[in-house]
Amino acid sequence: MDKSLSHIDKQGKASMVDVGSKPSTHREAVAFAEVHCSTELIEAVQQLKVKKGNLIEVARIAGIMAAKQTSNLIPLCHPLPLNNIQLDIEIINNQFHIKATVSTTAKTGVEMEALTAASVAALTIYDMGKAIDKSMIIQNIHLHKKTGGKSGSFQSGNT
Repeated sequence: MDKSLSHIDKQGKASMVDVGSKPSTHREAVAFAEVHCSTELIEAVQQLKVKKGNLIEVARIAGIMAAKQTSNLIPLCHPLPLNNIQLDIEIINNQFHIKATVSTTAKTGVEMEALTAASVAALTIYDMGKAIDKSMIIQNIHLHKKTGGKSGSFQSGNT
């Protein structure tokens, strides 16, 4: 496998990868993020007492919208036709666990779309909950797995 940076040309300039000759294949990526917060915020979310609305549902929609805008946010990302975006948010102890799953049938993968979805969902949780808990910590944003494409499958050791 070629380990060179794909977005840098021979002169060292940033460039968009030419995927024109690649076949369209089914691709999927899963990304995770965590938001650590206070018991007070968790209770407010569970009792639907966050002033800005249903925090989990708004964060879910924000993540979905963000995945669809990835090529506008991340330079050199290709705009992709997304088949599906699934965003799950689970409360475990004093943490929001975010899982973003994105799929496409295209010439390039959806890793950045999944990572963007998880990241923006986490940022939305922070935005909506900061009136109750400004000390929230967003962490562990990572690609969990991906399938399809020239480089094949990948699975992180992190969960």
